[in-house]
Amino acid sequence: MSDDHETGHTEGEVWPELEKAEKLARGAALKWASGVFYRPDQLERLAQYRKRETQRTASIQLRLKSAVQSHLEGVGWGLEQLRSAREAAREAARALEEARAGSRENAEGFRSLDHLREVAFRHEQLLAAVSNLPRLCSVPAVVAETRRLIKTRQLLEAHARLMEMESWQNSVLWQLQRVRGGAPSPEEEALVLGYFAGVKQLGEALATELWAVIGSGLSLVRQDPTPFVSAVRIIEREESMDQAFLEERAAGSRALLPPGRPRQWRARFFGVIEEAIATRFRATYLDIRGPGLASHLTALQNSIMSDLIAVKHLLEQCCPPHYRIAHTYLIMCHKCLWTHLQQVISWDLDSSEIFTVLKWVLHIYHGPEMMGHPDLCSEVEAEELKPLISQEALEKLQMKYVNTVRSSVSEWMHKALEVELTDWQRDQEPETDHEGFYHTSMATIITQMLEENVRVALMISEALRDQTILMGLYEMESFLNRFQERLVAFGKEHQKDRTTPKYYVHYLLAAINNCIILKSATESLQQQRSSASPCLSSRTPPSPHVALEKAIKRACHLVIDELLWEVQPQFLHVLCRSWLGDSELMDSLCGAVEQHCNLYSRAREPCQKQLVTESQWALVVEYVRALMQKRMVCRSAEERGHLAERMVQDAQQLQELFLIMAGNEESGSGQRQLGGELLKVLPALAEIVRLKDPSMLTLEVSGLVAKYPDISEEHVSVLLDVRGDVPREVRGTVLEMLETSAPPLPPGYRPIFTNILVPPPSMPFCLPTVKCA
Repeated sequence: MSDDHETGHTEGEVWPELEKAEKLARGAALKWASGVFYRPDQLERLAQYRKRETQRTASIQLRLKSAVQSHLEGVGWGLEQLRSAREAAREAARALEEARAGSRENAEGFRSLDHLREVAFRHEQLLAAVSNLPRLCSVPAVVAETRRLIKTRQLLEAHARLMEMESWQNSVLWQLQRVRGGAPSPEEEALVLGYFAGVKQLGEALATELWAVIGSGLSLVRQDPTPFVSAVRIIEREESMDQAFLEERAAGSRALLPPGRPRQWRARFFGVIEEAIATRFRATYLDIRGPGLASHLTALQNSIMSDLIAVKHLLEQCCPPHYRIAHTYLIMCHKCLWTHLQQVISWDLDSSEIFTVLKWVLHIYHGPEMMGHPDLCSEVEAEELKPLISQEALEKLQMKYVNTVRSSVSEWMHKALEVELTDWQRDQEPETDHEGFYHTSMATIITQMLEENVRVALMISEALRDQTILMGLYEMESFLNRFQERLVAFGKEHQKDRTTPKYYVHYLLAAINNCIILKSATESLQQQRSSASPCLSSRTPPSPHVALEKAIKRACHLVIDELLWEVQPQFLHVLCRSWLGDSELMDSLCGAVEQHCNLYSRAREPCQKQLVTESQWALVVEYVRALMQKRMVCRSAEERGHLAERMVQDAQQLQELFLIMAGNEESGSGQRQLGGELLKVLPALAEIVRLKDPSMLTLEVSGLVAKYPDISEEHVSVLLDVRGDVPREVRGTVLEMLETSAPPLPPGYRPIFTNILVPPPSMPFCLPTVKCA
């Protein structure tokens, strides 16, 4: 019953898990047994199986008993250890209680030693005061002597005295610390520092004198480098002392860091050098706006190079090698120069000033005259120097330069155009060049101005050259558009009064030559520009060639208009009855044409040849227009033959005239071919008039339409009217054939009849005007 109580179960209690496990085991055993003894012949081995299972069960029970016995023995040993530990703890508690009681008994005896400790502390203070009394008494005299040495710039001696007094001060503070066993009280430290207050003032005075010497180091080393060398030695002494104190503290020393340490005078040395450089920039270059910028940059260059070379050859010998004073000085100059140039480029600079700055920054500064100087190029790598002007600022400055030049170019082009307009009104012929061609100053001014700006821009960079070229092309295009407008206005003014200006055609030819010169200049600019160069903006690329062609075409058109006006009196009588018997009329016309076209020799090629061609074309069209006006209607076959023969003669005479105007044999051959093709229209029309059999007109007109597909029914109808003998049926057949054929214009064909108007036909069956009235 007690065992059941210890396990927490009564005799009648059964675990549900145990009952479930037993059932599963019995079921598994029955299943196994039914499987094993399923056949009757296996029942004989039942006794063997029973004996084997009995042995296995006994073995398992034996192992279980052994494991439980081992566990119980371990539990007993652990209980024994716990009993031993409890006894040991009780013994330690009794010993501690006895020690605590003894400590309380001895504490009363130590209290009598506090007075003795205080007396010993005061005795040590008195001993420290007596031992330092001679030094303390000499402090005022040493301070006065040190002050005198500083004023006379005997810096090394003054620094030695200062270090001596600082050593006394530190010694007193250390002794106080040793006596007290820790940091001295604030009152004691204030008392010592107050007594040595003159030492602190001397340190400040010496530092002031040192920085004055360092700041004027460049001028001193050129005369007497002794003060500068002394200052550097003092700085190195102080740096060594700072390092020693810091290393002592890092090693775990309990010594206090002396007041004012670390001084870091070496870092201050480089700061003073940089301040001196910045002061030189501020003091020397306060106001350099205007035309003095180039002189200022030149003076700046000379000053910087003089300083850097003095640093390299003089100042560097006065400093320790690890200072790298030449390298450091150069970096500081670069930094100050960068700051100075940021101020310069923020001003409102004109184009010449921008050019000066860009050239100085991009070429002179990095050239052999400055940073590339043999004495300096080994001191600093190009990568260590950041650009004097950032890429963004450089691009803005270049864009500002281009815009400023653009404004100047636009103004000069406007002035050149105004001078050109004034020249057009002169009462004398334009000047001729060495080749005999008319010209004015306009083309020369514009060409030289653009070329000069491109040449100057190239001195800065190819990118700036390309931007300047692109700007010039834009301005050229704008100028040529204005020039074309002035040509149109010039022609309109002349049409109002044909007598003014006197040399109208001459100046038109000069304008054509100027355009040809500008075309050559434009092509030269485009060839110089890099193909990979981007446009200045999102605008469409400039097209000065298109504007040039338009201006040339407009000037040529005005010249041809003037020719037609001059021969208009002769053309009023062409193809009239009086014209058939008057051979001098065509001679007079050809004479007027020749006199006019002789001026074309003053025009440059290819416009000279173009003017001759256009003149021939205009005369042929004018001749055909006179024919279409039906000034003469033939009354007989004889008149038709006479009219056709005269038309062929006129065509030959015009062709010979233009062959003579062509000049040489080679050009005459080309002109003969071109003029022959053009003048063939007159014999072709003459054949329509000469044809004796009207029934063959359909075939002849179809051939004419095949050669000149722009001829219309109205033009053919006028030709039939000029013949005067075409029956209505034949006319209808011819016109019907024209309606059905209407061939398209071939490529490259220049229409002749399209711009020739046909007078409206008279109304049939209408009575004369007089009778109607």
